[in-house]
Amino acid sequence: MSDIPKEALGCVTEMDEAARKAEFDAFFKTLPEATQILRSTVPEDSETWRRAQIIGNEAPELAPYRDEPIQFKSAGVGKNGFLRLKMRRDTDGRTIMVDMERRTPFIILKARCWDEAMPNMRCLYTITTGGGVLQGDRYAVDLLIEEGAEAHISTQTATKIQAMDANYAIQTQTIKVEDNAYFEYMPDLTIPCEHSRYLTDTRIEMGENATMLYGEVLVPGRIHHKPEEYFGFDVFSSCVRGYDKQGSETFCEKFILEPKRGNIQQLGVMNGFDVFANVIVLTPKHFADQIFAQMGVDYDIKKQLASGLSQLPNDAGLVFKVLGKEVKPVRERIHEFWRVVRKVVKGTELPDPFLWRPY
Repeated sequence: MSDIPKEALGCVTEMDEAARKAEFDAFFKTLPEATQILRSTVPEDSETWRRAQIIGNEAPELAPYRDEPIQFKSAGVGKNGFLRLKMRRDTDGRTIMVDMERRTPFIILKARCWDEAMPNMRCLYTITTGGGVLQGDRYAVDLLIEEGAEAHISTQTATKIQAMDANYAIQTQTIKVEDNAYFEYMPDLTIPCEHSRYLTDTRIEMGENATMLYGEVLVPGRIHHKPEEYFGFDVFSSCVRGYDKQGSETFCEKFILEPKRGNIQQLGVMNGFDVFANVIVLTPKHFADQIFAQMGVDYDIKKQLASGLSQLPNDAGLVFKVLGKEVKPVRERIHEFWRVVRKVVKGTELPDPFLWRPY
């Protein structure tokens, strides 16, 4: 390549760009008319955004719900959100946010270093302005934690999946944690309302000696609103896939809840519990072994709480599951696990939760 003139290299680059653009234009023409209106604002280079547009057509659990709303059409103006964040370790050792791109309804609060136990870690909250996730919404999130960076991201409040009478909602996420980086991604509760249909698809690429903690907490709906809200949603589908830096899949953790198709309170599913937490820690094997040795199976009758820890395949890490009747004990159990992860991986303590929010 060194013998090729610079002019020729420039020509090759232009040809590659033209081919990429032609390929994207062909893909974009297959999308609904409501989405094509957004052409000038679409992140063409985001595979995550593409996935958000088409994954609902491929998921069998969403097949009964592909009708269009009579209100705003799906994936159109105000219903096609995008968020891209890039975190980098600065020369002074602190992590900074070096890139941010967003589309409605995503907003982020200013990134700050407020964790006293890890003063170089940048912490921030994401916000959506739409009053919850609505039918026809398509959200895509790209997160890059660069080599050696430390970051914590959560949501400002619970994610409410609003009631639906047509279509469904999608959120796709792609997270890349580079070598020696540390990332905590701990959103607040997810509350699926009556007749909601929601699919979340997360793909995580881990670098060498990197660690990521990722958690989901699902409640049965607005249980104090009316009886029909108790496990009244139609579909909740969650998939998390892990990859190494070479792109090989290391694990896939997927669950689909469809309360109307079967008794979700039966033995082997929820069996009398109401709150479900799924926390994944992706970390090198020597860290995972230490964490596994400190956290066992627990069943507390008084607190109505059960939890257990399993090893992921290919030495990818661990998955920690918690079942409870109330949110508070479940959060407390997650914090116990989180403290062990922090202590083992970073050698620091996890501060007590704020009085006004869980994380």
